[in-house]
Amino acid sequence: MLSRSASVGPRRPEMEVQVAESLRTPQGGDKPARRPRSRRGLRQVNREPGDPVMIGAVWTLNLLFSPFIHKDWRGQEHIPQTGGLIVAVNHISNVDPIMAGLYLAYSGRWPRFLAKGSLFKIPVLGWALRSAGQIPVQRNSRQASQAIRAAREALEQGRAVVIYPEATITYDPELWPMEGRTGAARIALDTGCPVIPVGQWGAEEIMWGKKVHFPKLLPRKTVRLLAGPPVPLDDLRGQPMTSQNLVQATDRIMDAISSLVAELRQAPPPAQRYDPRKPKGRAEAAETKVDAVPLEPEADREKEEPT
Repeated sequence: MLSRSASVGPRRPEMEVQVAESLRTPQGGDKPARRPRSRRGLRQVNREPGDPVMIGAVWTLNLLFSPFIHKDWRGQEHIPQTGGLIVAVNHISNVDPIMAGLYLAYSGRWPRFLAKGSLFKIPVLGWALRSAGQIPVQRNSRQASQAIRAAREALEQGRAVVIYPEATITYDPELWPMEGRTGAARIALDTGCPVIPVGQWGAEEIMWGKKVHFPKLLPRKTVRLLAGPPVPLDDLRGQPMTSQNLVQATDRIMDAISSLVAELRQAPPPAQRYDPRKPKGRAEAAETKVDAVPLEPEADREKEEPT
């Protein structure tokens, strides 16, 4: 009498594959959903060549913050995986660069931030920033134009450059995006690189206000970031770099960011953006706006705390 195993004969390899697939596939035939990028290994989601310091910093920061934040990351399909691009983000907290940096790294791109020059003078931190290819901005000085040139060079090398168009943490009492400065638009029109708008919300619960202090990590916070499609600027490219064109491009960028923030907050944005250059803050849409991000120093912003 033959045993059961002998009676059925040897199992064919294709049968084993079918059995394995049936065990992995839920009822209904649908394959299991892929893990979100935020929960996958960094090497799995980012194939762009990166500096060891940058890779180590992202890995370390993700390890430190992951237990304390829930990552609601969306819209990463809008971020090109190759080529130079400008990522324009709203600014609500001093931990924004960490959250935006992690988001971008796990979207497949290593971020190059325009960071205030004083950070590069801090021992160890300054070395790390320079080694990771970050771009110092010497604001309110004649060296400010060097940051614009460095950003252009990074874009020409196919890098992702992160710019906060507001140039500082928003002054809006409700933390909505305020009027932007035209640096991002200037670089975008000059280089032809796409501008990817990103809205964020939730980082303000970790570190509120403009002063740097120990982050509030408990209870666990939800940090939301949402990228949108490229801002339409093709009709302005190739035209003279006039103040009017720069302001128009900047308004489009800020409109796109505001819409993303409104989606994250589930609330409509203000009808008029806060303008810190106006006495009443939330100004009427002015037809006489001037270029707020010249390549030369500004006298009217000397007292502003840079971020």
